Amino acid sequence: MKKGVKIVTIGGGSSYTPELVEGFIKRYHELPIRELWLVDIEAGREKLEIVGNMAKRMVKAANIDCEVHLTLDRREALKDADFVTTQFRVGLLEARIKDERIPLSHGIIGQETNGAGGMFKAFRTIPVILGIVEDMRELCPDAWLINFTNPAGMVTEAVLRYGKWDKVIGLCNVPIGAIKSASDVLGKPEEDLFFKFAGINHLHWHRIFDKDGTELTETVIDGLYGPNANPGKVVENIKNMRFLYEQVKNLKMLPCPYHRYYYMTDAMLEEELASFKNEGTRGEVVKKLEDSLFELYKDPNLDHKPEELSKRGGAHYSDAACEIINSIYNNKGTLMVVSTRNNGAIDDVPYDSAVEITSVIRAHGAEPVNFGKFPPAQRGLLQVMKSMEELTIEAAVTGDYATALQAFTSNPLVPSGDLAKTILDEMLEAHKEFLPQFAK
Repeated sequence: MKKGVKIVTIGGGSSYTPELVEGFIKRYHELPIRELWLVDIEAGREKLEIVGNMAKRMVKAANIDCEVHLTLDRREALKDADFVTTQFRVGLLEARIKDERIPLSHGIIGQETNGAGGMFKAFRTIPVILGIVEDMRELCPDAWLINFTNPAGMVTEAVLRYGKWDKVIGLCNVPIGAIKSASDVLGKPEEDLFFKFAGINHLHWHRIFDKDGTELTETVIDGLYGPNANPGKVVENIKNMRFLYEQVKNLKMLPCPYHRYYYMTDAMLEEELASFKNEGTRGEVVKKLEDSLFELYKDPNLDHKPEELSKRGGAHYSDAACEIINSIYNNKGTLMVVSTRNNGAIDDVPYDSAVEITSVIRAHGAEPVNFGKFPPAQRGLLQVMKSMEELTIEAAVTGDYATALQAFTSNPLVPSGDLAKTILDEMLEAHKEFLPQFAK
């Protein structure tokens, strides 16, 4: 592997790909990539060609010795790969919009990775990722899989539990935004702080310490959510709505932005319903933004990542993926927040489940930093959501309707009973093209 690295990106026609290429270019002195294969499907051919040609221009402008290949043949690309990154969306943005609009039409949260929409994204995605793993087992059995396809935690657990593939790390950009936000509040550089994250993807909490071991968590809580706070936006795709200060103060940990769906459900639903009636769902907004990005990417003179990409909602994903690969390749021991096997780091969830946690990234993968037990308020929600994830993953793999209904019933954002069944049935029909496992 030290002779040069072969990296395969599945979902290579993604609008995020320029950030990935930029990340590889700036690390080329440490991470000598000889081949970058961008893979997509027939429906993504046009976008693959647009973004792939831009990637070639970026590599040429950087004057590095790396060949960029574009292909619709996944197996051709995977042969002898060292690292495989996944950033695809089954059903494209049209599927996301259905995930949002159908629940909202019934008066409940419609969101890409939370509630009914998040479960359906898992139903569509997990069989595909397991198919990729089977190809990797045959064609590149020593490769690492770095996944940032959502829902990243459930995808990672499916690969570990059902794919029996240990060399996998899941990635999300939310902790990166949280770190930057806290650093701004404290007026201290990120490298002078230690961030201890634990939980599951889109449902983690974290604490913050300085170089002397002094805990600064409550200072940041006050700065972000106190009476005089003016919090910055951590992620583009969640409205910067308030938390209840007294509740967060009592947690003595910082919640992730997605906790608003569970801590402030009424306010979040009201906001989503208003958007649904006016400018449209987040997926509809993103579709317009993505169309404008690809118009930029068509410019034959554009050979660098445009600033507009930061508005897409997934900023920093790709750069973090590059750093994970760099840290594995060079055994750097970088501290990062990733989805990986728990291995007992969090007492409150199964040993072999996937958790999102501060980890040391070395050549053998992610080593989670021990967290221990959560207090009751965090523990209760975490365990409910973990059981929901387990049911969702099982339903995605087996196509068992009753298990899918059980997952819906256990999700705090989906009312149980007849409404859960009605929404489940409607979404199964809407997405049936991408859910062959349920067609029994």
